Amino acid sequence: MKKNLYLFFLSTSLIANQNQTNHYPKTLDLNDQIYRQVVVDREHGQYLGHPTTCLLEDGKTILCVYPKGHGRGEIVYKKSFDSGLTWSNRLPTPTNWKTSKEVPTLHRVVGPDGKKRIIMWSGLHPARLAVSEDEGKKWGPLNEIGDWGGIVVMGFVEPIDSKKGKYLAMFHDDGRFYTKNGKRTGFFTLFKTFSNDGGLTWNKPEEVFKSSDVHLCEPGLIRSPDGKKIAVLLRENSRMKNSHIIFSENEGKTWSYPKELPLSLTGDRHIGKYALDGRLFISFRCRSPQKLASTRTYEGDWVGWVGTWNDLVQGKNGQYSIRLKDNKKSYDCAYPGLELLPDGTFIVTTYGHWSFGQPPYILSVRLRLSELDMMAKK
Repeated sequence: MKKNLYLFFLSTSLIANQNQTNHYPKTLDLNDQIYRQVVVDREHGQYLGHPTTCLLEDGKTILCVYPKGHGRGEIVYKKSFDSGLTWSNRLPTPTNWKTSKEVPTLHRVVGPDGKKRIIMWSGLHPARLAVSEDEGKKWGPLNEIGDWGGIVVMGFVEPIDSKKGKYLAMFHDDGRFYTKNGKRTGFFTLFKTFSNDGGLTWNKPEEVFKSSDVHLCEPGLIRSPDGKKIAVLLRENSRMKNSHIIFSENEGKTWSYPKELPLSLTGDRHIGKYALDGRLFISFRCRSPQKLASTRTYEGDWVGWVGTWNDLVQGKNGQYSIRLKDNKKSYDCAYPGLELLPDGTFIVTTYGHWSFGQPPYILSVRLRLSELDMMAKK
C-alpha cells in the first residue's frame, strides 16, 4: 500500500513537472550576438554588480549606478549621452555614497508642485535616500528616511492615484534589517510604503504578505495597459516553488493572495516594460525551484520574457523566452536596469560573470521585439 501511494505521488509530481515544461514558449538565444552588447564598466580584479538605470526625458541620456561589491560597497555613477552606445568615465559622487550597504536603485519622481527629481535608495538598516533636482548633474548625500530598513529598497517606485507627488514603493525583509538589531526569523515579509510629497518622505511601512512557507521578495511592478490594475512579480527564495504574482485593483491599498507564475517567468529580480506594440518585455535571472532546475536550458543565466498582460493574469507561459547572456558562475547575475527608447529599442543593463574566472562586470544589451519576431521565424 505504501509503495503504491509513493508511486502515485511520484507519478503525479512528474506529470505536474512535465506540464510546466510542455508548453514552454519558444526559446531564443542572443548570447553570441556581440553587436548587441556594450560594456558599461569593468575593472580588473573588482566585483561590479547590481546596476539600475534611469532614462532622462530627452530619450537618450541614461544614468546608471551600481556597487563595487556584491550589493554592499561604494556606489559607482556613470552616464550615457547617446542611448547607451557609449558610457562616460566614472563620475564624482557625494562622499557618503561610499558607505552604501546594499543595492542602489534609481527612480524618477515628481512633487505635488510639479518639481521633477531623481531619487536613489540604498537599503538595509536604516534605509537611506539621495536626491538630485537637476537630472542627475548634482546629487545630495544619502540621508536616513526613517528608523526602518530592508532588502532591495526599493524594488519599484510607482506613481499612484493620478495625483502628482503620490507614490507607492515596495521592498522585503527576512527579519534582519527592518529594525536596528534584527535577526533572521524564518519569515519573509513583503512591505509597502507610500509618499505624498514626490518621494522625499515615506510613511512607516505596512505588511503586505508574510510567510515562512514561501519566501517572497524582490518585488517588480507592472501596471495593466488601461492603468487600472497593478501586478507585482516576486522571487521565491526558498527555491521550493515558482516565482509568484499579486494584484491590486485599488492602487496598492489591498492585494490579492499570491499565486505561482509559470516556469517561463520564474526567477529573480523581475523588471518589465511595455514595447511600442503593447507586448511586455521582462528581464530577470533564470532560477527555478530545485526540482525543476534541470529542465531549463538557461538555468542561472540572464534571461528575458515576451508576452502580454493577459498572460500574467491568466498564468500563461508567454510568447518567447530569451537568453540575453550566458553567466559563467552559478546564479550570480542579472539585477537588471531596463529602458525603452523612443524608437522602440530596449536597453537592458545588468552584471554577471561574463568571462570564465573573472569578476562580474556591467553589460548592456540592445534589442527590439521586431528583431526577436524575425529570429523566431527562422
